[in-house]
Amino acid sequence: MNSLPLALGVGALVSLSCGITYWGLLKLRRAETTGQRLQRLSASPQPLEAAELDLPFLDRVLKPWLRRQIRAAGRLAPTRNIEKLRLNLARAGYPYGWTVLDFLGIKLLAAVLGAIALLYYLAQRGRPLVQSSLFTVVGAVVAFQLPNGWLTTRVRGRRAALTRALPDALDMLSICVDAGAGLDSSMLRISQKWKNELASEFGKVVAEIRIGLSRTEALKNMVERTGVPEIGSFVAVLLQASEFGLSIAQVLHTQSEQMRTRRWQRAEEEARKVPIKLLFPLVFLIMPALFAVTIGPAVPILLRLFAQFLGG
Repeated sequence: MNSLPLALGVGALVSLSCGITYWGLLKLRRAETTGQRLQRLSASPQPLEAAELDLPFLDRVLKPWLRRQIRAAGRLAPTRNIEKLRLNLARAGYPYGWTVLDFLGIKLLAAVLGAIALLYYLAQRGRPLVQSSLFTVVGAVVAFQLPNGWLTTRVRGRRAALTRALPDALDMLSICVDAGAGLDSSMLRISQKWKNELASEFGKVVAEIRIGLSRTEALKNMVERTGVPEIGSFVAVLLQASEFGLSIAQVLHTQSEQMRTRRWQRAEEEARKVPIKLLFPLVFLIMPALFAVTIGPAVPILLRLFAQFLGG
């Protein structure tokens, strides 16, 4: 089998993946907010087109082209899981600003790269064509599912961060409401002062209310974006209090006490899991080393005694 075309194709795809990785790292390092970009363009004495032409070649040509290619590849995927993927991306906080089409394109790109790399490896080992094709298909499927595992990990981590921050946020809401501030302004205050996932969600709620959504719709959108049961129960109680005209401050105090109790119960639950989690390293790592140190020096003596007994 002539491996030169295959090697050239693998080299081109590896170069493309390296370029995408470099683009992502450069984007993280040199991220420019909308306000900074508007300030830069408004402060430029040149026309808008000339100011855009002053951008580096990477920002002006390569990034848009790569994004169009990834989105074009994402449109080839089936649409039955689009809504579920969109919800998972929202619950992960839209990492790196990816949309659904971006993520699908990355999955397809990972599948193609994985299949070509595995095919090249099997061709170098001289495997039969049928066996190589079968392993290539399996590798492509596995590579296609790898971004889903990464996204699930991001969703789980963000949920944990939201759950940890909720009791403190409820305490801060209670203090602000007791001081005379409204619920919306209290959420805005938290979003401005804190830098965590829950503060960002509060900021989104306030922004949705300002653009015309009702508070009920904005809070329900937050519950859908986060997927945290504690936030869902808090929003449900808050909406019921607003519907029946109850005191928001009293509801916040009650919810704050309940969330602190739940946090303490979760800490106790994790503490009870520690002995079970230590069982595996204790049995398979610590005990063999302990036996090797304590009984190891006596093993040669015992072997000589058994040899003398059997020989004598």
